[in-house]
Amino acid sequence: MKNKFRLIINNKFSKKENFFVKKELRIILNLYAKKVSSGDWKDYGLTINKKEITFDIYQRASEKPVLRISKNLHPKSKSEKFYILDANGYKIKKSENLSVLVNKIEWSGLKLVK
Repeated sequence: MKNKFRLIINNKFSKKENFFVKKELRIILNLYAKKVSSGDWKDYGLTINKKEITFDIYQRASEKPVLRISKNLHPKSKSEKFYILDANGYKIKKSENLSVLVNKIEWSGLKLVK
């Protein structure tokens, strides 16, 4: 009896990122630490679904995040891989590179409004 084994590797799923990679998370947490130490931000949370991963920023323990840094898992274009949303869900900025996106925004000019 001959046993035939076949190894099937599906590279499509092995390269897929389902979370922030270490470098991206470090960029976000460095920004978060800076804003917490200045007293602007108080809390954070993570939202994960099939379409995106979001780092939610809260001013207080409230129901709605005031800012969200999102990673789109299925971007239609390269520029929509990372984006920042305000409390109403409007895109403030978007970019294909998270570090460029975080450094491009004037954080001191953004005011958290209830």
